[in-house]
Amino acid sequence: MYKLKIKPKDWLLILVMGVVFSSLLSMLGYTLLDQSYIGGILFGGILGFCITLYSLVLITFMNTKVLPSLKSSYWNIVAAIFSFLSGFFGFLSGVFLAKVLGVELLAIVMQKFFSVSVIVGILTYIMGVIIYSFVNIRNQKEQRDYEYMQSRLRSLERQLNPHFMFNALNSIAELIHQDKDKAEEAILKISSFLRNSMDEKALISLEDELKNVKSYLELENIRFSNQLFLNIENEIPSWSVPKFSLQLLVENAIKHGYDRQDLHIFISFNIQRKKIVVSNDGIKISQSSFGVGLNNLKQRLELLCKGDIVISDPAKNQFEIYIGQCDENINS
Repeated sequence: MYKLKIKPKDWLLILVMGVVFSSLLSMLGYTLLDQSYIGGILFGGILGFCITLYSLVLITFMNTKVLPSLKSSYWNIVAAIFSFLSGFFGFLSGVFLAKVLGVELLAIVMQKFFSVSVIVGILTYIMGVIIYSFVNIRNQKEQRDYEYMQSRLRSLERQLNPHFMFNALNSIAELIHQDKDKAEEAILKISSFLRNSMDEKALISLEDELKNVKSYLELENIRFSNQLFLNIENEIPSWSVPKFSLQLLVENAIKHGYDRQDLHIFISFNIQRKKIVVSNDGIKISQSSFGVGLNNLKQRLELLCKGDIVISDPAKNQFEIYIGQCDENINS
């Protein structure tokens, strides 16, 4: 059971299942012995709660303190012992608590107290094996899904980097014929930009993404003679965003919106709707379909943030990015 990720919601489900199963079983026993089924439900509920509580404490202790120091060949034996003890001590505590609360107990429980405790311990072990199998299968599926999503993200990022380099190298190729000093400056800025962008994390802070955008504009302004202007219209929220998300929209604005005069790019934030608005005053958008870069961004937003990107106002070349809840550990 070591390294088995039992989440808080798993323990909550185990508690509910334990209380319900124990209550039903106890109610059946009480009814067959002509005792009050209400007493059976109460005793079963107390018993299920106590066994789950002991399981939580003992299994967590086993996973974090005991198994890491043992050879893996002993893990199953130790897990069986701890599962049995969870049921054994849970039953003892349940009987004690039921007495304190004045809940009616069956005579056979008191007459064969130790034997019943052992039986409950064995049943708890069997239930533990079933729950372990269920959680392990679920975790393996989540791990496969996570690895698949990470593979998709890596594929998208490999697609994105050549897209950026293609445009940047085209710009340098033009500069070489126009101004060799500017071409050299552009190469150095590309080197600096790529160095800052080599972090393998798929998500970065919005503040860092805007730093990348500013570096990119400095690079492009060498080619466009400082005719590109960035306007950030309100305070920058402390959000995480997919890497190159805003940079891609700025790149897209320059590629399709620049018409040999000043180009102003505007970025604003809607805190309540967790939305980023990017627009420009260049050539108007002629089509509503997305190319390679924007489709790439749309997929990364869906994978990493359950977010989206839309063209909200073609007349203003306005895009809206909906951030959602960003999480690099997609299936955690």
